[in-house]
Amino acid sequence: QVQLVESGGGLVQPGGSLRLSCAASAISFSIYTMVWHRQAPGKQRELVASITPGRTTTYVESVKGRFTISRDNAKNTLYLQMNSLKIEDTAVYYCNAKYYTRAYWGQGTQVTVSS
Repeated sequence: QVQLVESGGGLVQPGGSLRLSCAASAISFSIYTMVWHRQAPGKQRELVASITPGRTTTYVESVKGRFTISRDNAKNTLYLQMNSLKIEDTAVYYCNAKYYTRAYWGQGTQVTVSS
C-alpha cells in the first residue's frame, strides 16, 4: 500500500536548521504534487510549502526565505530544508501527496524549536 514516511524532526534551538524528509512508496512519485503541512498545538493545520511535478514551488508567507522544498524523483523522496528556525515553527510536520482526487498523508514528524 501507499506509504509516506517522514523523518528528520527533532529539537533545535532558535536560529538552527533541520532537514525533513518524506520517503514515498507504492506511488508514481514524479506525477504527484507534494506538500508539507504543519499543525501546531491548538491550531489548524496549515500548508507550509508545495512543489509540483514541474518543480514549481509555493510557500506560506511566514517561511519564505527560510524554508526550501525540493524533491528527488529518483529516490521518491521529498525534502524540506528549514533554516533560521523560530519558536513559532514548532509543530508536527506532515507530508502530503496529491494527484487529482488522490491524496495520501504521512504520519507526521515533530519539530520543536526551543531554547
